[in-house]
Amino acid sequence: MPRHAAVIVAAGTGERFGGSLPKQYRPLAGSSVLRRSVEAFRATGRFDDIVVVIRDEHRPLYETATAGLGLPDPVIGGATRQDSVRAALEWLAQRAPDLVLVHDAARPLVDRATIDRVLDALADAEAAIAAVPVVDTIKRADDKQAGAPIAAGTVDRSGLWQAQTPQGFRFPALLAAHRAAAGEALTDDAAVAERQGIAVRLVEGHVDNFKITTEADLTRAERLLGGAADIRTGTGFDVHRLITGDAVILCGIRIPHAARLEGHSDADVGLHALTDALLGAIGAGDIGQHFPPSDERWRGADSAAFLAHAADLVRARGTILNVDVTLLCERPKIGPHRTAMVTRIAEILGIDAERVSVKATTTERLGFTGREEGIAAQASASVRIER
Repeated sequence: MPRHAAVIVAAGTGERFGGSLPKQYRPLAGSSVLRRSVEAFRATGRFDDIVVVIRDEHRPLYETATAGLGLPDPVIGGATRQDSVRAALEWLAQRAPDLVLVHDAARPLVDRATIDRVLDALADAEAAIAAVPVVDTIKRADDKQAGAPIAAGTVDRSGLWQAQTPQGFRFPALLAAHRAAAGEALTDDAAVAERQGIAVRLVEGHVDNFKITTEADLTRAERLLGGAADIRTGTGFDVHRLITGDAVILCGIRIPHAARLEGHSDADVGLHALTDALLGAIGAGDIGQHFPPSDERWRGADSAAFLAHAADLVRARGTILNVDVTLLCERPKIGPHRTAMVTRIAEILGIDAERVSVKATTTERLGFTGREEGIAAQASASVRIER
């Protein structure tokens, strides 16, 4: 099978956008512009490698924006977009992909169908780019006039298309074209390919796949996501028996204790309940369907793997907005470990810690938790299902 790679270009300074935070790291409907672009490609399941090109000084911003996505180390870009893409291609050369798609991080609303059309076109085309026909009347300005621009004529729009990304290519050909064009000032990868005589096919893009360059663009993207999103909530509940031992694992944290929780995996009731909450929010069954206790692969397994799987299923369709876990037990005391639990859950889910809540309560010595026969947990999760 051919290997597919994606390059996400995020090495710009965002000077035209303004503000102290580059546009690719700005929040967008509960996520960030960059993360949404990366997740669009990741959710297709069609790419063996996804590499992001960044500015070196933006590395802390990048690490926060892509936490939990399992990406390779970013490639440090150059002075121009052309330099940045070439750096990513040189890095990918060691991976030897057959096809590569290049996408601007500032186009976070790219849809699955557009990505598929560009990739599929490469089955019989040397290169293919997403584009939309120009439908508005185009005026040429007289830049010699002082003051406001004056229309100097109307441009025939027939045959004119507005280029978007992703732009797809046979990898060896694009790498050679970029090496040959080093030092030139070409505006996109299609222009680099065209300079080397590569025929570039135009495939249908989408009007919502616009590039964020201004605050108004970001507002428009927020509005589109809000209008096209479906907010859902799921709940989960789990119980495990306490038996003789020396520690319990709760919400991913090992806590020394006079007993341990009994279960096929590590018996982490907190992560089990939260896994069920996420699965429930998207109607994907329960933890037992995905990780049956009859399967020996999961004996003693770290429950973080279960939660990460549920998070991946959610991200394929949308965004995790917030999660909330309540632990029901007399002992151990949860307060001293709450911050560590929140941090660990946020790490597994790849979301900000402020979107994670961990609480604890007792049952006033009533019932099996009151008698310290077991520990229970209940959880809720809210997700946004995108277009």
